[in-house]
Amino acid sequence: MKDCRYRFVAIILLLSSLLFATTPASDSKRKDEGKLPFDPSEELVYEGEFSRALLRGLNVAELRFTASRTQASSTQSGNGNTPATLRFTLDAVTKGLLRKLFGLNFRQHIESTVEPQSFSVLQTTKLDEQGKRKRTSEAVFDKAAGKVVWTERDPNDPNREPRVVTNQMSGAVQDIASAFYYLRTQPLVLGTNFELLISDSGHVYRIPTTVSEKKTLKTVVGKVQTLKVDVEIFGEGRLLRGKGKMSIWFTDDARHIPVRAKINSELGTLDITLKKITGSNVKQAL
Repeated sequence: MKDCRYRFVAIILLLSSLLFATTPASDSKRKDEGKLPFDPSEELVYEGEFSRALLRGLNVAELRFTASRTQASSTQSGNGNTPATLRFTLDAVTKGLLRKLFGLNFRQHIESTVEPQSFSVLQTTKLDEQGKRKRTSEAVFDKAAGKVVWTERDPNDPNREPRVVTNQMSGAVQDIASAFYYLRTQPLVLGTNFELLISDSGHVYRIPTTVSEKKTLKTVVGKVQTLKVDVEIFGEGRLLRGKGKMSIWFTDDARHIPVRAKINSELGTLDITLKKITGSNVKQAL
């Protein structure tokens, strides 16, 4: 039961990114690389509300996404050059009653470095804190060799042997932070079905997804038309085992702002809502 609770809290912290971690298995170049909806910088802040049985709308988590441009290291770029790259970060923390429900404090910080032209992830670093338990990890995506190498370490025990997972990959694989932004650059058409590539902890998953519905929602950016995207991450051989359903609502415009997300599982229901957006392009969304 304890492992189940840990897993569900992890789902809460990563809900938005898991929902947004959806990328077609295509490896084609983006023609309008310079025209990104979140350039040159942007910050999105979400709140998560948990419901189960008599518990309704409990504020349990905060997720903060930021986007910016930076310079790649020679290691990330694979040569002596240091071209400009995209840098995405995700900070997720539990808050409120969730700490009391599970008796745990969770925090995750993820940094993703992405090559802009192909929007392929180059490197992912993660800090995962679960109470006294801490883990740091790094995933290196080697497109030329067709593999991802994920290494996890225990900062509390430097002498402990690191955990290493290596798997093959092909196409423009994303991590859970970069995929959130990748999908925002893609056309979303009602009725379209995709097979998605999602990489987490050194594994690569192929996930079916569907743009299933148009709906008008009241949001922090106003009353807007949205597109609902259903992502089938639950099930055998998927990102999460067991039964469940995940959906996300994007604004039906050029920016594709994720304004809401929802997960239904055997452990309960979680609603993620956009509460704040800042950046140079904010006026375009308001």
